[in-house]
Amino acid sequence: MTESSNSKIKIGGLQFQWKLEQGQFLFEKEDAILFWISSAMKTFFDTMEEISGEEAANIVLEATGYRQGLVVGEYFKKLKVNVSEAVELIPNTYASAGWGRAIISEIDEEAKTLKIHIKDSWVYKINKAQEKSKAGTFLAAHYAGIFTGLFGENIWFKLVQSQLEGNEHDEIEYFPSDITVTKNIHRLIRTKESEEISRLEEMVRNQTDELQRLVRELSSPIIPVLDGIVVVPLVGRYDKSRSDDMIEKTLNSLPTHHTRFLVVDMTGLHIDEDAYTAYMIEKLGAAAALIGTEMILVGISAELGVLMTNSGFNFSNYQCFQTLQHGIYYALAQDGHQII
Repeated sequence: MTESSNSKIKIGGLQFQWKLEQGQFLFEKEDAILFWISSAMKTFFDTMEEISGEEAANIVLEATGYRQGLVVGEYFKKLKVNVSEAVELIPNTYASAGWGRAIISEIDEEAKTLKIHIKDSWVYKINKAQEKSKAGTFLAAHYAGIFTGLFGENIWFKLVQSQLEGNEHDEIEYFPSDITVTKNIHRLIRTKESEEISRLEEMVRNQTDELQRLVRELSSPIIPVLDGIVVVPLVGRYDKSRSDDMIEKTLNSLPTHHTRFLVVDMTGLHIDEDAYTAYMIEKLGAAAALIGTEMILVGISAELGVLMTNSGFNFSNYQCFQTLQHGIYYALAQDGHQII
């Protein structure tokens, strides 16, 4: 064969042409391109998976294969090629382009079903070079697109067996279905959204746990001010969990400081419209009394006092003072001491 800048040959009834000066390769008079399969195209596949992840890359290739197949199906329809004629043309057309050997069988035009065997396709060669154990769906979806165009009804596929798994060829069944590449793309998006939501929820749970731990550590600190006198400031709102932590932490600390007087400062306490605040204070006072500690209440505002009284809290059981200073003065006086 003589080299020239404009060469044209026919193989299997299909025309190939090169126009070197224009940098063109034509397949059936249409612009085409050549790539090495196990190096250049493998690199393309590898890069796509690296950037978007294997699952997303598979969906992209599946959708691309299907939509390219639709183009081919429309091409056959424009040529007024019927299904039977297309079945005769497809194997040689794709084999001559290096897409592997396809055998179409068991076609039922009325039921719009068929079966295709594909051997040594370029997708198989790439997947093998990638050391994949599961076949890609580009080609399977591509033929689904072709027959969707030919039958005029959405056709989908089922991979029955794969050459990649040691079989002689890929075997794919085709049938009418409501499965579409668009639905598969949306399903992937929903899956990714669900995974991201789960990840964010887990992050929120972890941050919440950490915040609650920090709140417990900072909440109601135990302040030993003088021998036998401990101050516990109550700040913010107390729910059951926080109040239980406060009571447990306080009671565990009282023996350590040989506490005779527990001064509870309620200046920064958030006023709730329920009886829980009064219940919490009563529980703390009763528990402290059991280990020989007298509780003194300070910083009770008029509004808090009314709320606690209406809830049935018995102030007569405790010494109450307007300020922390007065509460400490009282505790010192019980031991015959005073601040000078």
